[in-house]
Amino acid sequence: MSVFISYSSGDRKWAKDLISCLEEEGVEVRDPRSDFTPGENWSLEIGKALESANALILLVSPSAIKSESFRRETEYALGSKRFRDRLIPVIVKDTPELPWILRHLSPEKGDPSRVSKRILRRLTAAQSSAD
Repeated sequence: MSVFISYSSGDRKWAKDLISCLEEEGVEVRDPRSDFTPGENWSLEIGKALESANALILLVSPSAIKSESFRRETEYALGSKRFRDRLIPVIVKDTPELPWILRHLSPEKGDPSRVSKRILRRLTAAQSSAD
């Protein structure tokens, strides 16, 4: 299972904790802030990473909601059948302006360790229903 994680730079510590928990569970995590180097065509590399991912995890916070890349990645996943039941929002910080569609997707909330276990259950269930 490969997941792409989208987050704002202000949520980096939380993201790193979640990534570590997911990787301990055997999930391959694509982290655009760590996987890509300066000088690379980030748009192209993010597109490739999204194409190869089985799921997208969106770390939601007030700063993430304002990010153009967060918005693009969310729109891409919402428009892709591949991400059906595999677009998982995670509330990192309460965000009053959370878009209704993300509220509809049953966002996860809590500490990274518990959230990672719930994400894994959701991904396993989505994989089972796709088979």
